Amino acid sequence: MSSIRNNIDQIRARIAAACANSGRNPADARLVAASKVKPAELIDEAFAAGQQLFGESYVQEFRDKEASVHSPVEWHFIGALQSNKVKYLRGKVELIHSVDRLSLAREISRQWGKIDAVAPILLQVNVGDENSKAGCAIAELSELTKKIAALPHLQIRGLMCLPPYFDDPEQVRPFFRQLRELAAKIDAEQIPGVIMKELSMGMSGDFEVAIEEGATLVRIGTAIFGERD
Repeated sequence: MSSIRNNIDQIRARIAAACANSGRNPADARLVAASKVKPAELIDEAFAAGQQLFGESYVQEFRDKEASVHSPVEWHFIGALQSNKVKYLRGKVELIHSVDRLSLAREISRQWGKIDAVAPILLQVNVGDENSKAGCAIAELSELTKKIAALPHLQIRGLMCLPPYFDDPEQVRPFFRQLRELAAKIDAEQIPGVIMKELSMGMSGDFEVAIEEGATLVRIGTAIFGERD
């Protein structure tokens, strides 16, 4: 058994255990293989091992890699995104996790409008109020959601966060819980066209805690592919 296949099997078992611990259906927590800086052949290998969702963080790398991957994978974009790069993702990604400002949302809507399609997106929230990280401020989330929801060619499907880093996953738990509570508040506002279905949170070191707090998408790279070179 290849190391990637073995790693994926182990992660899926841990996802299932975390779901069981929190009374959730394992099918409700999906694995996104964070494949940035990993070559196309490793993505094909992971697909052969049963992994279908892959998350890329750099547009230029995605453009080069997407053409080289032979498997019919589902692409997500999970990294910081500049408005002038959106056109390269148009129609090629199933979900953009990292929308944190109105200007970016407008460009996504404009680009998907060119193909008469709707772009599913998540709003990234800076739950730790860290200057070094992207994401809209918590206090601005409700208003931003309403403005973005009014755009014609996108749909808000949920929230995403990159919480502060701690060695102990339990110290990250309050930030995951906060994102879940923010999603519930937005959902209660019943903003037309907004579906708080997805919570993209949790990575290799803390995904089990994220699942216990409601994550529906966990972004895992190192535990699948190994350390980045």
